[in-house]
Amino acid sequence: MPRLSEVIAALESLWPAERAESWDAVGTVVGDPDQEVGRVLFAVDPVQEIVDEAVKLGADLLVTHHPLYLRGTTTVAASTFKGRVVHTLIRNDIALHVAHTNADTADPGVSDALAGALDLRVVRPLVPDATDPEGRRGLGRICALDHPLTVRELAARAARCLPATAQGIRVAGDPEAVVHTVAVSGGSGDSLFEAVRAAGVDAFLTADLRHHPASEFVADRAAHSPLALLDAAHWATEWPWCELAAAQLDEISDRHGWDLRVHVSKTVTDPWTAHAASTATEQPLGAPN
Repeated sequence: MPRLSEVIAALESLWPAERAESWDAVGTVVGDPDQEVGRVLFAVDPVQEIVDEAVKLGADLLVTHHPLYLRGTTTVAASTFKGRVVHTLIRNDIALHVAHTNADTADPGVSDALAGALDLRVVRPLVPDATDPEGRRGLGRICALDHPLTVRELAARAARCLPATAQGIRVAGDPEAVVHTVAVSGGSGDSLFEAVRAAGVDAFLTADLRHHPASEFVADRAAHSPLALLDAAHWATEWPWCELAAAQLDEISDRHGWDLRVHVSKTVTDPWTAHAASTATEQPLGAPN
């Protein structure tokens, strides 16, 4: 079996830490470089439920997309929920490694996996990485549909192909508008509106669209193209990367002749657990008669 340091070197070859954003917290959080690794678990969130799954699986390494301590900390006391995660990992000899924005912009990366899950053909990055001479790395992806769909049909495909969540898929725009090209970005994407508009696509699928940026974008469509917005759950747009990343590590393991078993967690760690559709037919409370 390989040592942790060897597996981490393989992961760093896929997602170099220096390609992460300056505000990000990526890399190895917990783990002894000399420990042997026989089983790896990939997941989106380093939460207690996932760590308990890693313990039950007998994993030696947990790889997550989201950082455990993004903004730093002054304590890992077990009286805090993140501290309990650290204690559980160390007590069970499980290492934790994070690939976040360095995986977002990788080739292939998070948005490639999202496009693949939706059977979209990737054309180019939405926001290219200026340091990539081949122009393949970058944030988000511009994609083409092999056969045009309406916005309604594209939303239905996303709801069917992405992991089920309480939110499902929210849509802003004409449900019957025809879509030929789509911009996708795993995770929070409303900071990319200008790039999406400049790309000239018919729809943008991402997550965490806030009211004001989305409202302003929709209101401004009359002066530009009638672009539709599709808002999925953050976790659901990033989970496909876990399968892609696991397959990449499997390939490296085979190439090196390692006895490594790689797993993907199917535990839903999206924080929203239920959804109630609006049924009100009367005016909002406080509205004038």
